[in-house]
Amino acid sequence: MTSRLLISAMQVTLDGYSHSAKDESDWVDSWADGLDLLPPVDAFVLGGGMFPGYQWFWTSVLEDPTAVADMLGRDVYPREVAYARLAAETPHLVLSKTVVDPDWPTARVVHDIEEIGALKEQPGKPFYVVGGPSLVTSLLDAGLLDELRLIVHPVVTGGGVALFGANGRRRGLELTSAEPMTLGRVNLNYRPAKPMPSI
Repeated sequence: MTSRLLISAMQVTLDGYSHSAKDESDWVDSWADGLDLLPPVDAFVLGGGMFPGYQWFWTSVLEDPTAVADMLGRDVYPREVAYARLAAETPHLVLSKTVVDPDWPTARVVHDIEEIGALKEQPGKPFYVVGGPSLVTSLLDAGLLDELRLIVHPVVTGGGVALFGANGRRRGLELTSAEPMTLGRVNLNYRPAKPMPSI
């Protein structure tokens, strides 16, 4: 039996931040773009810290697009509507010890990372690890993340929320593909490197 893959797709600056020090990410054109890096998935995985904003945004894309447009300063893209529709029908696993009873019908709380590991061992399509950075770091440290797919933007913020957080351990990654995109962006795919054999 083959276990399902856990694949993270995130957008980062050239100096490795997912948000600036002021929690800004105006260099991201659309958060829906990460989904384009993935095959069809069975579930989305995210941390409890990002869940409230994530739930509000994608629910509002369908139910209150004017509020989203006011926040973004532009109209909602068709690909964002497509993401919101997929999110409304796809299970979301929220790894959290503080979120108790999410009121989003597709979301359920997962209390520890071992539960995600157990779900990973079941057959099925990949899981999309939405984020945030601390979740990605935890999954890497636990040996559960199979692939890391990045949209790297040609922007340097000089600080902010680091992609791998502050408490992760040192790890090696193997580059599996690199694809230049429009506007100076680059799509990079990595997988955790296998440990070097001891001599």
